[in-house]
Amino acid sequence: MHDILDPDTFALDQPASPVYQALVTRCRADLGRDGMFNLAGLLRPQAAAQAVAEIAPIMQAASFTHKRWHNIYFRKDIAGLAPDHPALQQCETVNHTVCADQMAGRIAMKVYEYQPLVRFLECVMEKDRLFLMDDPLARANVMSYRDGEALNWHFDRSEFTTTLLLQAPEAGGGFQYRSDLRTDDDPNYQGVARLLTGQDPDVRTLTAEAGTLNVFRGKNTAHRVTPVTGARERMIAVFSYYERPGVAFSNEERAVFTGGLHDFHVHGRAQADFPECRGCRQTAEKPYAARNARQGPAIPHIAHPPIAGAARLCRCPAL
Repeated sequence: MHDILDPDTFALDQPASPVYQALVTRCRADLGRDGMFNLAGLLRPQAAAQAVAEIAPIMQAASFTHKRWHNIYFRKDIAGLAPDHPALQQCETVNHTVCADQMAGRIAMKVYEYQPLVRFLECVMEKDRLFLMDDPLARANVMSYRDGEALNWHFDRSEFTTTLLLQAPEAGGGFQYRSDLRTDDDPNYQGVARLLTGQDPDVRTLTAEAGTLNVFRGKNTAHRVTPVTGARERMIAVFSYYERPGVAFSNEERAVFTGGLHDFHVHGRAQADFPECRGCRQTAEKPYAARNARQGPAIPHIAHPPIAGAARLCRCPAL
């Protein structure tokens, strides 16, 4: 991994070294003060460029386009809040996602699965143990934001989020956050309303360079990615780690966040066992065109069983 990650500055595979111990101390201090820490330059420049080159064709031809209006909670309603409360203001998110099963063996997955990195995160955050997510699609994603696209205000469901910026845009695409806007005991709806109406003076913006690993406590800190400007996409890998093994999305969650279900992953059966997709009625032998706005070449259709309640059964433009 030394050709991918900078071993001299970070020494992730040398936990007894002074460099490693100093890095842990610095990151713990940053996390306590800012609710995040950054490892700028962890991914070597040539490795970042290669990672983008590996993902770009998949992003163009077979990514899931996530376009939706939502509130900051990603929930239809909140008990005790009127539907027109300013804390429930609607905003739009648009991005494109490549899932873990589409990038096996590529640089983004190698970094996600690198055990010295996992052990380092445990050490900084003082966790007994961290595990890779046991979800074949959602465990690691690469998300792309194109000209005019953004990830709007939200809170995370998990305690912390780990990201690796593969490519910065020409302009825009800043990471904005408002630390500790709420607590587990106080939802602070009035504070949320002030944020969403542009009246919160404590919003901060982080502009990172490609190759930066960011670890962020986002459960109670509102955050967003501002609109990207220019022809170069903002491309970022999102890594999911948990304190217990076996964590996976439900079928419905997987459909919303990754755009698809593989019967092979969900049921452990071959695609040939399910020759037809309920959504687009095409068989595994028939191709379909890429569904994002930049139409790419036809790609093989993925067939699925008719799973009741699943919002999307494949990466199919018909759904």
